[in-house]
Amino acid sequence: MEGQAYHIPVMLSQCIEGLDIKPDGIYVDLTFGGGGHSKAILPHLTTGHLYGFDQDADAADNVPDSPNFTFVQANFRDLKRYLRLYKVTQVDGVLADLGISSHQIDEPLRGFSTRFEGSLDMRMNSSSPLTAAEVLNTYEESQLHKIFGIYGEVKNAKTLSQAVASERANKPFDSIESFRAILRKYAKRGKEFKYFAQVFQALRIEVNDEMGALEEMLGQVVEILKPDGRFVVMSYHSLEDRMVKNFIAKGKIQGEVEKDFYGNLIRPLEPVSRKAIIADEDEVARNNRARSAKLRIAKKL
Repeated sequence: MEGQAYHIPVMLSQCIEGLDIKPDGIYVDLTFGGGGHSKAILPHLTTGHLYGFDQDADAADNVPDSPNFTFVQANFRDLKRYLRLYKVTQVDGVLADLGISSHQIDEPLRGFSTRFEGSLDMRMNSSSPLTAAEVLNTYEESQLHKIFGIYGEVKNAKTLSQAVASERANKPFDSIESFRAILRKYAKRGKEFKYFAQVFQALRIEVNDEMGALEEMLGQVVEILKPDGRFVVMSYHSLEDRMVKNFIAKGKIQGEVEKDFYGNLIRPLEPVSRKAIIADEDEVARNNRARSAKLRIAKKL
């Protein structure tokens, strides 16, 4: 299952350029996956080193045979802790390609896709305790309403959460098909695929605490980046992009940027690209995943 089972990296050349790689630098690929980004970074290193993080054990199958590379099977929310084990406290660049990999989507047993029959799992780390089935069968109706509405931006989130609570009282959800049967009743005709995707996204984000992990990771990236170090991050939905954009602009997830006694802005990062970079039409035609991608590049002040 070498890297070809994974998605083609989106805007790869822009990511590599954005890192402004130094041959002797220390770099971190926070979302190793199929190794596409890491394998493009490594040729630029001579005495430098690259650390590739991924919480999914399957990613270990794609580790390159290079003395300049170390694979770390861990969630990127534990970035600082694991780097300390390798006596690394500061780095020259960090790359993150957020979201789910095509490999995870295409594995029926993982439960990420509505295209397959399978269990309601959705764990990026298969040893984690919480599954999508547990969310659907045990969460309060109000919690489900919040998850569907905020994480999935589902317009009829309240109605759907009521339906889930009612249905599970008769029979708990135990498979993707059992859940799809409910979703079909509440999806607009002709918009079923989009609706299913929104609901599954919401469940996936909850199961993996993706927003919490992203918030923790952002704070740690600022702490480990050297002055002028680069942060390159790609997001695929508005929740992620909004959080990344705010953090780069203000140094925090919410609220306004802080100022010092003299009124000067206090922020740890500066955008390298004023706006998010998006893929061109040719790349979108070749790689559908690029359609929703937004790339932001920042440097440490």
